[in-house]
Amino acid sequence: MKQFDVAVIGSGLAGLTTALQLADNLRVAIICKRSVSETASRWAQGGIAAVRDPADSVAEHVQDTLIAGGGLCERDSVQFILENASTAIDWLVEQGVPFSPDDGDAPSAEPNGFHLTREGGHSHRRILHVADATGDAVQTALEAKVRQHPNIALFEHHMVIDLITGDRLNEKKAGILGAYVLDENTQRVLTLNCPYIVLACGGAGKVYNYTTNPDTATGDGIAMAWRAGCRIANMEFIQFHPTCLYHPYAKSFLITEAVRGEGGLLKLPDGTRFMPAHDERAELAPRDVVARAIDFEMKKRGLDCVYLDISHEPAEKLKKHFPTIYQRCLELGIDITRQGIPVVPAAHYTCGGVVTDFNARTDIAGLYAVGETAYTGLHGANRLASNSLLECVVMGKAAASHILSKPHRETMDLPEWDESRVTDPDEEVVISHNWAELRQTMWNYVGIVRTDKRLERAQHRIKLLRDEITEFYSHFRVSRDLLELRNLVDVADMIVTSALSRKESRGLHYSADYQGTLPRAFPTVLQRGRKKST
Repeated sequence: MKQFDVAVIGSGLAGLTTALQLADNLRVAIICKRSVSETASRWAQGGIAAVRDPADSVAEHVQDTLIAGGGLCERDSVQFILENASTAIDWLVEQGVPFSPDDGDAPSAEPNGFHLTREGGHSHRRILHVADATGDAVQTALEAKVRQHPNIALFEHHMVIDLITGDRLNEKKAGILGAYVLDENTQRVLTLNCPYIVLACGGAGKVYNYTTNPDTATGDGIAMAWRAGCRIANMEFIQFHPTCLYHPYAKSFLITEAVRGEGGLLKLPDGTRFMPAHDERAELAPRDVVARAIDFEMKKRGLDCVYLDISHEPAEKLKKHFPTIYQRCLELGIDITRQGIPVVPAAHYTCGGVVTDFNARTDIAGLYAVGETAYTGLHGANRLASNSLLECVVMGKAAASHILSKPHRETMDLPEWDESRVTDPDEEVVISHNWAELRQTMWNYVGIVRTDKRLERAQHRIKLLRDEITEFYSHFRVSRDLLELRNLVDVADMIVTSALSRKESRGLHYSADYQGTLPRAFPTVLQRGRKKST
């Protein structure tokens, strides 16, 4: 049995921020399925939104966020996170994040002389970035700090199977007690005794066949919290990034929204622009509008992709602002200084998640959720670009502050993992087959445009898959693939159930059966053993 003061499950920006804020006072374990560096945060290209220019204001940032959120943002949560944005940037600078300096092409009064860019849905330039690889730079800086800290223990290639709560041991008031963790190297299950656990597991993009997310994005935190009894909200709102690189050798490579923010134009194969016909904001419309427009044009014309063209901008500017995109495209024979980039929409961000308060607390005492795993109310029906990395830092710090302010929670002896009644799997093809079928079902029936008939078909198939997966889980020893599939089918069911309950089109949820928007907006809240509420 392993014992720590706090366990952080996940090693993205939210998880590392939380761990670093705690580690000077508590013993912290960071548990991650792959290496610490393999996270969605590292893949983030665009940047972090924060008001740093006197010409901008928090009130305007709040308004932009509320507009993008389609009436479903929790205003108090939006205010809390955005008014703490500038402090979050200062903390990242202290950790050594090398934000790009102002190069004079769009002068601003940012106090440290950093360059501010603009992305879709923002009324001002307020995105701080590190060229076009912000996530990588942030993760590199924080990972170095984490690896050097004597109070932080890293459990790489370990996957949490399930949380241990008082309910599980018939101790109703005990709250969180620990977790069962699979050591992927030895295939042994460890028992983790821990009075505080922070879920920072990222989103669930891998529930879809096409996604910009890394392979780790299997909804683990959301599924574990759901099984433990937490409320889950707004799972129907899955953001599809409008511009994922379309190429047979490019897996999950997104083209940041900053390309459109810096003047990129979306075109049909014949060079005709189409966004002005869909929205007055054209290429600067929010992601859901752009993704739906691309989806419409592709289906209407039978296209494999459309093109994002920024070749009219100076070549040196493109190489400086988008070096990662420029180099990756060049490797694939695409020169972005001379031609358009072939792009398609792909599942990108989970706007819903585990319901939390301003301190990142869930419904279970001692259990917290931060980052994409959580539902804070910031994103509403559609996430505004570059607000998500900001949320990771602000809520990671909030979770740590709350844990540090609390008296020590008592722990108890926990039962070891029991695998006396299971055997080694005889046909692992069942896992790979069900994994492929689930993701294809979600892509075909629960994508950018939905109907009740499609959702009902998906629900029927998901139930059959769940029955097979549950039977397999009950009879055979666990593996990472099986655990991820088990989590994905739970998340898929939540997405479909939430989508069926929403009889309107709002934000990222677009129904061909209910194309109008109802006059009042309510979140979709799921709770085990109770009817869904909206």
